[in-house]
Order: sequence, then C-alpha cells, then structure tokens
Amino acid sequence: MAWIPAVAIELPFANLVAQENVPTRVTELVKPIAAIATPEGDAVLDMGQNMVGRIRFSVTAPAGTEIKLTHAEVLDKDGNFYRGNIRTAKQTVVYIAKGEGTETYAPHFTFQGFRYVKVEGFPEQPGELPLDAFVGEVLHSDMEPTGAFECSDEMVNRLQRNIVWGQRGNFLDVPTDCPQRDERLGWTGDAQVFAGTALFNYNGGAFFTKWLRDLQADQLPDGGVPFVVPNIIQGYSSAAWGDAATVIPWAVYASLGDKRLLAEQYGSMKGWVDYIRSQGEREHIWNTGFHFGDWLALDAKEGSYMGATPNHMVTAAYFALSSRIVRDTAGVLGYADDEAYYGELAERVAAAFRDEFITPNGRVAAQTQTAHILALVFDLVDTKDRARIAKDLNELIVDNDYHLTTGFVGTPYLCFALSDNGYHETAVKLLLQKTYPSWLYSVSKGATTIWEHWDGIKPDGSFWSDDMNSFNHYAYGAVGEWMYRRIAGLSPDGAKPGYKRIRIEPDFTGGRLSYARAAYESMYGKVEAGWGFKDGQAEVYATVPANASATILLRGAVIDGVAVDGIDLAGAQGILSYRQQPEGVLIEVGSGHYVFAFARPKSSYRTYSADMRLGELVQWDAAKRVLDRHAPGFSEQLGHLRNMPLGMAANGPMGSALSKEQYEAIAGELSSLRE
Repeated sequence: MAWIPAVAIELPFANLVAQENVPTRVTELVKPIAAIATPEGDAVLDMGQNMVGRIRFSVTAPAGTEIKLTHAEVLDKDGNFYRGNIRTAKQTVVYIAKGEGTETYAPHFTFQGFRYVKVEGFPEQPGELPLDAFVGEVLHSDMEPTGAFECSDEMVNRLQRNIVWGQRGNFLDVPTDCPQRDERLGWTGDAQVFAGTALFNYNGGAFFTKWLRDLQADQLPDGGVPFVVPNIIQGYSSAAWGDAATVIPWAVYASLGDKRLLAEQYGSMKGWVDYIRSQGEREHIWNTGFHFGDWLALDAKEGSYMGATPNHMVTAAYFALSSRIVRDTAGVLGYADDEAYYGELAERVAAAFRDEFITPNGRVAAQTQTAHILALVFDLVDTKDRARIAKDLNELIVDNDYHLTTGFVGTPYLCFALSDNGYHETAVKLLLQKTYPSWLYSVSKGATTIWEHWDGIKPDGSFWSDDMNSFNHYAYGAVGEWMYRRIAGLSPDGAKPGYKRIRIEPDFTGGRLSYARAAYESMYGKVEAGWGFKDGQAEVYATVPANASATILLRGAVIDGVAVDGIDLAGAQGILSYRQQPEGVLIEVGSGHYVFAFARPKSSYRTYSADMRLGELVQWDAAKRVLDRHAPGFSEQLGHLRNMPLGMAANGPMGSALSKEQYEAIAGELSSLRE
C-alpha cells in the first residue's frame, strides 16, 4: 500500500491545551524467563508476567529477513500458543531486516497485552530462541506509586501484585477495561468500581482529572453519560457506569483533598443526578432504559451476562449514592441551597428504595448477595433492620460454602458489607478462599493479573468462552481498597480528606492472618499502618507524617493494658487523647511513629465450636485432625451433612452419623483450640 500524503488543514488554536495527563512511558524492563517449544512446534517466549507494552529485540540478519512477533496472554491446557480470546485483534508485529549489522527494533504508537510471544523467522530458528535478544518494555501512564500492602498470606500478596499489574496495564492514558483484544475502551463502570483501589496504589490525580474532563466533554446536554469515554460506541447512561461522573471525583477528593476537581466537575456531577431524576414516571425510582446491572455475576440466568439482582434495584441504589455525593460536594464547595436540595432528594430516594426493595419484615426482597450488599453499604436500610440483613448476607455466603456469586456491582463492596456489620471473619475467609469462585482461584491457576471472569481458566484447564475472556481486567481487583482499609486499617478521614487526618483501624478478628501492613505516600509524607502478634500480645504500628494527625482504634484493648513504645498511654509523647469504647481503645495522636502493644484479644484467635458447619471445620487442619481422631473417615464422607453444624451429625432428625460420645469428645476438644 502506498503512503498517503499529509494534508494541511486550517484550524483555530482556541481549543489547544497542554498535555493534561502524566506522560505514557516505559516504566520497567521485563526479561523473558523461558523459551518454549510448544507441542505444535511454535517457538514462544514466556515473559513470566502478563504485561502491557511491547517487545524490543536485537537481531543480525540478511536484508529482507521477515521476523514476526505474535502476542497472547495464556497457553492452552496442552501448552500450545492460544489467542482465541484476542478475537479480531492482530497483536502482531512484523519487522523486515535491512541487513546492516545488529539491528534493534521496537514498535511505536501501539501496545500489546501479553505474557507469551510467538516468534517466527528469527535467524537462529529452528532452535531455542536466544533470551538475551529480547526484552519486554512495560508501558503505562507514569503515575507516582503511592501504596503498598503486605500480609502473612503469600497468595494474597500475589493477589495484590496482580491488582497493581492490572492497573498498570489498563491505565494507559485512558482507564481501559482490557489491553489486548479488539476493545481497549474506557469503560466508565470498570473505572468507577476500581477508583478507590487505584488511588491507593498510585497518585491518580492527574490521570483521573484528564479523563473526567473527557467524560464531561462527552456528556450529553441532558446529563447522560456514555458507557465508554472517549465515546466510541455511542451507548449512554447505565447505572453504576454513568455514576463514574460522581463517584470518581469524590474518590479523588478523599484521597488528595483538592477541591479544584470537585469544583470543575460539579456541573457534570449535578447533570448526571438530574438526568436520573428526569427518567420515567417515578421520580425516585429509576425504572427505565438499558442497564448492565450486576454484570457477570454468577447468579445470572443461563446465557445472560447480567446477574440476578434486579436492575432497578441497582439503579435505585446508585441514584441514592450519587445524590449523596452531590450533596456532600455542594457542602464542600459552599453551595448551601444545593446541599439541602440534594440531601432531601437522597433521603427520598432511600425511602423509595426501602418501599420497593425491603419487605415489611425488614428483609431484602431479592435473595442475592449483591442485593444485600447494596442495601448495607449504601446505607439504604433502617437501623432496626441492619443486623438482620447483615446476618442474611452472611448466611448467603456460608450456604454457598464461603464462595461469592457477585459481579461488577456487588464485588467491590462485598467485603465492606461483611466487615462493617460484624462479619469480618467471613470477609477474610472469602479473601483466603482458593477454590472457584474466589480471588485466589486465579492465583492458584498462575494468574499474574486480574481476570475478567472468576473462571477464565476452568479447573480442567479449558477456557471460558472466547467472546469475552480477558486475563487482564482490573474490576475484580477492587477488593484491594478493602484490604488497605480494613485488613491493614489505613484510610483517610472523610472529615479531613487527603490524609490531613488519618484513620488507622486494623481488624484482625478471627486469626486467619498473623500480620498485615500498608503504607501510603500522602501529600504530607509517608503514612503507615500495620499489626502483628508476638508472645501473646497484639502490636499495632502507625506512622503519621508532619502536619497530620490520626485516630487509632486498638480492637479488643483496655486502656490500662496498652503500652506505647513500652510506656503507658498517660506518659507517652504524641498522644493527644484516648478513651475506652465498646470495641476497644480509641486514641488520637499527632505526627510520629508509634508501636502500641496490648494483650492479644480473644476475638483475634481462630476458634472452633460445635455450631460451625462441618464443611467449614474440615477446611482447617487442626479441626480436621480432631474429627479424624475421634471419628476416623467421617470427614471424608460428609455428603448432605456438609452444610450442617456438628451437632446435627449427632442429633439429626434422620438419624445420627456420630455417637453421643464421639460428639462430646469432638465438641470439647474443638472448644479448647485457639490458633
């Protein structure tokens, strides 16, 4: 094909602006870890990491030699090169050598998403590819890394690394859904659910500011928001997707404390809420239009991508959330009339939600995990009903053998709903679950980024459908925000955003982890929070930078039993105040580094009881040994007893699987275990 001459066009300069985003750069070099000869005979490089960027290679070859690189994310179950999930995307680079000594090449103005590279035509083929001739160049918007998280479970640490790699691969000037197939679009819903996690891992201020300006530019005059920004596909205004217009500016404000973005986006934020209110005949229930709903939830009907949670329940919940965000934004910006107006609107929407989706007996009408999550986390239920709804959610998780069924809408908030309503131990069990569906299932299958589907690779090694099966899709990595905020206990205080005041409230209930720590490079300096157990004591660590303060909750502690760097609270420096609360000791501190020590609370141990379900008991080695010791073989043949408590095995209506003596011996020994 001949080159097409450039044409000069006379255009005005009025709309030209300087680069608003951070630059897109090569931020890391990745060397291949292996050269593979596949069963089908292909020569393939394994980069060891699903990455986004390009391959640079050096070659000495005769003029006209054609070298072809084809990129893919995974190998199939037989170990062959697989690119079915790439759909129509080429992901191919062809280089023709000029034959003048050693030549080095990498493509420009493009990027690929890949871990594996099939190489054809390299001069030394057939034979093993020379690894030192190739290097991967990682490309993404060069945001400042700000966050770090680590805990005692190495698979969770791998999950955290996968979340970060997923963000790097999809934050390439635009927050794309995936970087490899023929899509690579700035889906608003994906960005909305992941923004909180993204802003822990990196300083996304400039990145999101630029993208939100694009969103505002693409927003319709009636306030409708595109499905994707930049607006390529001409679809508009789905709940949870369009709410990127409100959720992301507020998340940036909470993280960085800068009012300017709120002021700049305020018209867009109001426009979105006003658009919702104008839809349909019912002012406070949005029941018109197309919505993605709880996208890719596992409770979807056969052949559907939309989960079982009613779409209009999702629309109502997000209507309430965005109304509250606009109310709070008006308060920050000093717009008192708007603050009152959108506050009243939010209250009416919440009331309409309760009328429509909460039964007179105080239960959620839709029996899905996501329905309960939205009701709890978006604070849409009466106080008198909250405990019951939280219990019902916990039961839905336990009945599903500690597995989730949530999709794009429910997953980001699932663990928050549990931790904040008395079921933190269940949330941690979900995090640590290794079988499908779970966060660690993909880790167990060798994932190095977050997958689009919980079972992108199935237990037998086969794949989810080629039509939509990205292996670099960050949305489910939104759990990272909960890991920072609830496990390590680090978060900005909403009353003084941007880490001017910090909340350090780690939760170690249940003893499933033995330590966790997180750090964040705030505008004031490094903030750190962490905890661990040592010699029967719990230790909580905190670093507060200059010109900042923090409130620290020591769960399960009593004032007289707390020491700070070996000194009691009354005599320690930097302690501004402290008081006893039902959940522990609440302390306010100024800048400095602190180590608080107190007797390890009973709630921090892993304990067992006869009320626990048998299927759960056998997951833990200590409990299973007790069962095997007193009832050999019983734990391997649970059958229908799996979801029943131990007591039912000895006192079931259809007969007893355990004798009274066995039950008493097992129950007594279990009650004495503490780990």
